[in-house]
Amino acid sequence: MAISGMTGFGRTEGASGAWSWAVEARSVNGRNLEVRFRGPPGFEGLERAAREGAQARFQRGQLTIGLQARRAEAAAAVQVNVEQLERYLAAGAPYVATGMAAAPRLDGLLALRGVIEAADMLEDPEAQAALEAAMAASITAALDALLAARREEGGALAGVLGGLVERIAQLVGQAQDLAAGQPAAIKERFQRRMTELAGEAVSEDRIVQEAAALAVKADVREELDRLGGHIEAARGLLGSDGAVGRRLDFLTQEFMREANTLCSKSALSALTAVGLDLKAVIEQFREQVQNVE
Repeated sequence: MAISGMTGFGRTEGASGAWSWAVEARSVNGRNLEVRFRGPPGFEGLERAAREGAQARFQRGQLTIGLQARRAEAAAAVQVNVEQLERYLAAGAPYVATGMAAAPRLDGLLALRGVIEAADMLEDPEAQAALEAAMAASITAALDALLAARREEGGALAGVLGGLVERIAQLVGQAQDLAAGQPAAIKERFQRRMTELAGEAVSEDRIVQEAAALAVKADVREELDRLGGHIEAARGLLGSDGAVGRRLDFLTQEFMREANTLCSKSALSALTAVGLDLKAVIEQFREQVQNVE
């Protein structure tokens, strides 16, 4: 099982009788699922099949499903929709009467949407239903191809994200080793500063007491423990199936919060450097997560 990406492309073609068509389904990143359907006039009913098919397969992404269909000219018996033509004429009549527009030409009127219709298709609902069923099957096949493409992208993303998680784990391990030396470094630094300010040796008890207080404030064990927990959670999500992009995005925010706190508490330049490297890797992780469904 693997995660899925949000970009991909699927295409299918079909034919039935005098009709031939092609369906293309493509998707890009999106916070939610948005589906757009574009088809030829007279096949608006296929939009429902396209939307339901997309919703059954995807949870995020901006999808565009396009249907292009053509009918063999020899079989395309046509007729003029007189009612639609009269509506266009009535709508334009006031503008012609006032001189705001020229009288319409016949070729322009016939080019208007809905004026020319395929006569035999309109007269045969069963043939229309059978044709739409065949086109709907092609839409389903195109969506399946898109799903396969998005899963293939997800497989590639899983490899990249997995590598980044392991890099985060390595840096957290380095931070744990360095953090163990923070109390001694804080004590030594405090002792030096107090000696410089007082001009004489300071009691060991005073140094231990003050250094201990500073060490408590600089303790990063909780942050490192939480980072370890986030690493395990990320590994689990990357090995799961389904839409995990939102959870990975939230986990990235938690990663960055702990890394920021680690840097702010650091008393060692080496630990700070590791923290900055950690933030850089987390940012790379965040950028890649934006592509996950």
